[in-house]
Amino acid sequence: MSDSPSLLPLFPHRIDKALKALAFDYGTQRIGVAFGQSVSGSAQPVSVLKARDGIPDWAQIQELINNWAPDVFVVGMPFNLDGSTSELLTRAVKFGNRLNGRFHLPVFGMDERLSSQEAIEQCVQKNGGNKETAIDHIAAQIILENWFSGLAQRSSAQDS
Repeated sequence: MSDSPSLLPLFPHRIDKALKALAFDYGTQRIGVAFGQSVSGSAQPVSVLKARDGIPDWAQIQELINNWAPDVFVVGMPFNLDGSTSELLTRAVKFGNRLNGRFHLPVFGMDERLSSQEAIEQCVQKNGGNKETAIDHIAAQIILENWFSGLAQRSSAQDS
């Protein structure tokens, strides 16, 4: 998949330092949030924000930024399983562009296919969670860990 003008860029052009990131699993009713850093490539679920027709309470996002001091944002891009685009993908990209416009931090996208399914499986394994358990923040954690993995691969390729 290449960077397309209609999608969010996948990674920074140059990686000069360790990065702290807030990741978002975008949805029209809930937006999962995770925080992580590139040194360890690890992330942790932070919260699930309520959204009204895909619009979050921007003050809550500002509070997350104040608390976690990210260098970048990562937004899950919900492609269809066959790789085609969807209305939700278009809305997630718009959300990413709004994050950049409001908070002036770089925004990157990460293919999130199957992250929600993986989050459900993790919930069930850890605590017998059911489908009613909010998993959006765990999906955001998975998205961010996958992004860090891709970032590390890109960084090592840059070094060689």
